[in-house]
Amino acid sequence: MKHLYIASIFVLTTLSANTVSAQNNLSFTIDEVVELAKEQSPEGIQAKHSFRASYWQYRSYRAGFLPSLVFSSTIPNFSRAMTAVQQEDGTYLYRQDYSNRISGAFNVEQNVPLTGGRITVGSSLSRTDILGDRGYVQYLSSPLNLTYSQSIFGLNDLKWDKKIEPLRYEEAKRRYLRAMENVSLTAIRYFFNLAEAQQRVATSEFNKTNTDSLYKMARGRYNIGTIGENEMLQSELNYMNSSATLNDAMLNLAASKNRLRSYLGFNESVDISIVIPEEAPNIVLDVEKIMAMAKENNPDILGYERQLIEAQRNVASAKASRGFSADLYMQFGLDQQSETIGNAYKKPGDMERVQLGLRIPILDWGRGKGRVKMAQSNEELVKVQVQQAVSDFEQEVILQVNQYNMQFDQLQITAKADTIAQNRYTVSMQRYKIDKIDITEMNNAQNDRDNAVLRHVSALRNYWTYYYTIRQLTLYDLQKNKPLETDYDRLIE
Repeated sequence: MKHLYIASIFVLTTLSANTVSAQNNLSFTIDEVVELAKEQSPEGIQAKHSFRASYWQYRSYRAGFLPSLVFSSTIPNFSRAMTAVQQEDGTYLYRQDYSNRISGAFNVEQNVPLTGGRITVGSSLSRTDILGDRGYVQYLSSPLNLTYSQSIFGLNDLKWDKKIEPLRYEEAKRRYLRAMENVSLTAIRYFFNLAEAQQRVATSEFNKTNTDSLYKMARGRYNIGTIGENEMLQSELNYMNSSATLNDAMLNLAASKNRLRSYLGFNESVDISIVIPEEAPNIVLDVEKIMAMAKENNPDILGYERQLIEAQRNVASAKASRGFSADLYMQFGLDQQSETIGNAYKKPGDMERVQLGLRIPILDWGRGKGRVKMAQSNEELVKVQVQQAVSDFEQEVILQVNQYNMQFDQLQITAKADTIAQNRYTVSMQRYKIDKIDITEMNNAQNDRDNAVLRHVSALRNYWTYYYTIRQLTLYDLQKNKPLETDYDRLIE
């Protein structure tokens, strides 16, 4: 239903953008703004493409464990060169020969994760044409060719990839979820920028109307001599200031609308407004529970684990390349040659080949040892950095939870203060009308009322900012009490 709602909003606004008609007015709640931002904002779209890149990287890793079919060929391979031909008397006569060779082969290749080797099963056929006076045709077939190659003491990359790549992909999934929560935080910022701008306009319009009434009242009192010129001028100044404040508020409102509208992917044909939330869920968080969820779900924790494994792999790679190494190559096959293609497949003979290549460093002036020491030093550095990062992460979680747990009380306090300030302003206005207080006290009541309204909006901003920050750290839905999730298959479509 959520996606259906977003799609309907998008279709509505797209159709309206292409219609020459009056500007469309759309109003959104905080939840609607967050969901639209995830679907349509530049950051949300970028996060989707970033995840897709990680997905195909993981698919490429998985494909390395599956057999692959390869066709290779050489068409043509023409040669013109001097060749030696032995004569009856034992001497050699050099002549220029022309030849052309065409070959093709099908091979099935399979990596062996346990050992890091590779098995190849294939079949090949080649034709050689010797041109000129003594020309002839020769076919060489290999109906079956089985090959195994293996580095005996080298690094088994497949083994390390099995440890690292699944972690990297899971990390990518969680980074996508966190990116979506970053989008939510940005949307919250734009939302409350507009909320404050709307509130300032509403307050400024209210104040302009009231200061106009107070100014007219002050002029009447000044004309009959009940107040001095100073108080009358103060009332006039208040009216002028309220007009200027309203103009500034209107400009700020237009700018805030443009920023949110652009972030949500709407064009200028859509005029948006937002509904300021009146309530917030009273969820008291337990630090230990939040810490456990953060360590279980946060992508940085997986990233630290991956960095440690990568450092261990670098040490193993440095050690493998330092000392004695050997490469084993074994081949078994069937082959036959003939001047006709049919006979080239009759009674093929067997063919074997075993090759062991050795590499024994005798003198490298300490380069191999230096690479090992560097890799080991880097591994220790990564361990220290990870320990510090985990400690900083834990402190950040504790700080954010403590800050969040205070926000609901702050929200209640500012709401109560807003009510009191409104009531005081009403009483002050009534007292000013019957000449019980002067303009200075009236101004104080108005300023307190204006500040109380904005402080309440600011408290709402802080509450929802800390709320989504906790979601970002834990990837956990605090209201539904379950981990955040998404349809990853839909992202790669």
